[in-house]
Amino acid sequence: MKLHRIPAAAAVALVLSVTATACMGDDGQESGSKSHSGETIRIGIKYDQPGLGMKEPSGEFSGFDVDVATYVANELGYDPELIEFVETKSADRENALSRGDVNFIVATYSITEERKEKVDFAGPYLLAHQDLLVKAGSDIDEGSDLDGGKLCSVAGSTSAQNVKKNIAPNTRLKEYSSYSECLAGLQNGAVDAVTTDDSILAGFAAQKQYEDQFELVGLRMSNENYGIGVKKGDTATLELVNKALQKMVRDGSWGKAVKANFGLIYRYEPAPRIGVVKE
Repeated sequence: MKLHRIPAAAAVALVLSVTATACMGDDGQESGSKSHSGETIRIGIKYDQPGLGMKEPSGEFSGFDVDVATYVANELGYDPELIEFVETKSADRENALSRGDVNFIVATYSITEERKEKVDFAGPYLLAHQDLLVKAGSDIDEGSDLDGGKLCSVAGSTSAQNVKKNIAPNTRLKEYSSYSECLAGLQNGAVDAVTTDDSILAGFAAQKQYEDQFELVGLRMSNENYGIGVKKGDTATLELVNKALQKMVRDGSWGKAVKANFGLIYRYEPAPRIGVVKE
């Protein structure tokens, strides 16, 4: 999705003029105005989630989260060349924000009450659901079929624990550092299923190297409200990001990004309302 610089709306300009120091970086420079003098913005994303956050062999970045992050950064006054995407794995998201390693995080970051104690969330900007990815033709048609089998998820994710607690208590859990490793394990038979959000699983299943090898079971075990993580207490940035997300939906850019990144493989939900988290 190609984005062009768009003049800030009057409301955004007013917020920036009143809170000129609210979005300051560690070096004291303002990070919310339209003039950055080459200053970059650091945004946490995933590097290994096709369709969402992916670092291509060329060094370019692709995916829905990347498009959302680019749009939001543009609304905050940063052209694409001023964006620095930083790999932020699930287990390190809260620490990356508290340390100031990134300005905000757009990385399939589900809004939960526990996480809200450490992080403020803009959005949500996408509603996903936990599911299982299995080999095509697998006998696993529902969650209970996995009982006694081997289930993979990544360290720091709650998805595998949800399956074990609520659906298949005898499941043996295997945690890897990335979903790419989980997919390799599923491909070679080291695990029987991979679990996480259906949006993430659909992105992997749609890749050419995995064509026709995997399928989604179609379970909706949870509602995953993706939010943009902002440092706790940074209300000025939070408000600006929410305004940008609302505009992205309103001007049609959100819908275009969803279709461009997920195609027909993923049956996505309509854009959620800002501030409304579906239980």
